[in-house]
Amino acid sequence: MARVIVDVMLKPEILDPQGQAIARALPRLGFSGVAGVRQGKRFEVELDGPADEAALAEVRKMAETLLANTVIEDYAVRVEG
Repeated sequence: MARVIVDVMLKPEILDPQGQAIARALPRLGFSGVAGVRQGKRFEVELDGPADEAALAEVRKMAETLLANTVIEDYAVRVEG
């Protein structure tokens, strides 16, 4: 069994109001030195078999079809472990 991670983030040119709210809250909570925050999503996909190229291609297809809105989001697929 293999675990594949799909990280989804807003594209750099898209405003991230949640990230901005977090960045504004950090100094009030005593954290300093943060120039910016962007929030994203993480999906963990457990595969029945190995994470070979065919399986990773299928996960990429999942990301493009359902997990990410590719108009405003980028995604990255990686094998954990």
